[in-house]
Amino acid sequence: METKVKLKVQGLTNSQVQSGAYALILSENEGRRRIPVIVGVSEAQSIAIALEGLQPVRPLTHDLFAGFSQAFRIHLQEVFIHKFEDGIFYSEMVFSDGIREVRLDSRTSDAVAIALRMKCGIYTTEALMRTCGIVVAEPGREEGDDLISPNRLTPETTGDKEKLREELRRLQPNEIEERMQQAIREENYEFAKLCNEELQQREK
Repeated sequence: METKVKLKVQGLTNSQVQSGAYALILSENEGRRRIPVIVGVSEAQSIAIALEGLQPVRPLTHDLFAGFSQAFRIHLQEVFIHKFEDGIFYSEMVFSDGIREVRLDSRTSDAVAIALRMKCGIYTTEALMRTCGIVVAEPGREEGDDLISPNRLTPETTGDKEKLREELRRLQPNEIEERMQQAIREENYEFAKLCNEELQQREK
C-alpha cells in the first residue's frame, strides 16, 4: 500500500501566478516539503476563518456541512489528496457512521475547509509529495544575491504560467534549481512548484 504523508495547513498567500486567487500551503508534519494548492477567494476566506478560530455571525457553507455531519453523528475520518493532474489536486473525504465507510470526491479547497472545522487529518501519498512537494532549504543558507527574484518578474510574465514555463525552459537545470530555492526562501511556493515541475519533466 502507498505510504501516506500527514499534512498540516501552513497558511495562505496571495497567488503570484494566477490573478484573483490564493495559494493554500500544505506542509508535511515531519519534514520540510510543502505543496501549494490554488484556491478561490471564497474558499480562502473560509479556510482563514477556520485557521483563526473565528465564528461567523451566520454559518458559512462549510460550517453548515460540518454541523450537519456532526448532528447525524457522521464522522469525517480523513481528507486524502490522492492525485495531481493538469494542475489540479484531487481529493476525497472519508466518512464513517460507525457501521460503514464512504469516500466522497471533493475539491481540495472544500475538503481542507471542512477538515479544519471537524478536526480531522489531511493526508497525501509519498509519490505525490515527491512529484509536487517543494523542499524548504535549511535555515541559514546563503541567499544567492545574483539570482533574479521570482517576486520581481516582469509584468509580461507575472500571472502567465505558460510564459513562466517558457522562461524556465531556456535555463540549465542548475539555474532552475537555484531559482527554485530562491523562490522557497521568499515563500513564493507557486513559482517554486513550476521550477520543480520543469526539473521533473527533464528527468523523464
